[in-house]
Amino acid sequence: MAKKTKDPRPSWDEYFMEIAEVVSRRSNCMRRSVGAVVMKDNHILSTGYNGTPRGVKNCFAGGCPRCAATTKSGAHLEECLCTHAEQNAICQAAYYGNSIAGGTIYITISPCLTCAKLIINSGIKEVVYGGDYAFIDKVKEMFKAAGVKHRKFKVEKLKG
Repeated sequence: MAKKTKDPRPSWDEYFMEIAEVVSRRSNCMRRSVGAVVMKDNHILSTGYNGTPRGVKNCFAGGCPRCAATTKSGAHLEECLCTHAEQNAICQAAYYGNSIAGGTIYITISPCLTCAKLIINSGIKEVVYGGDYAFIDKVKEMFKAAGVKHRKFKVEKLKG
């Protein structure tokens, strides 16, 4: 009888979160790099990273006045021209005509209130996030009311 070997491949959670990490490297925001991947049935439907909108000069080129300034974290958000990774992933799906209803979004950090509303209204049913970023109780309450599951990504034990 052949000995069974342990599957060396990453789990689906590891796979999609690692892709979200790579996506975050495309961010053009000078303050924070965030990536998001929307998937359904283990198939990628859309990706997004935070940065300035399509056609707008990116942060590295001086496109966002907030990124160009020495503004404290959380201050003068009305000056920020960047869209969040979740927003971009949802918009990219719409732009290319991909329904993300019933999907799962993997995000390198927890979603803000605005992104939570977009996630709910887009029909996404699960949120898997990496680090915590202002994951306020109101977001958790809205997810619960809307039937959107959420969980923090936990790195699985090394295989071997």
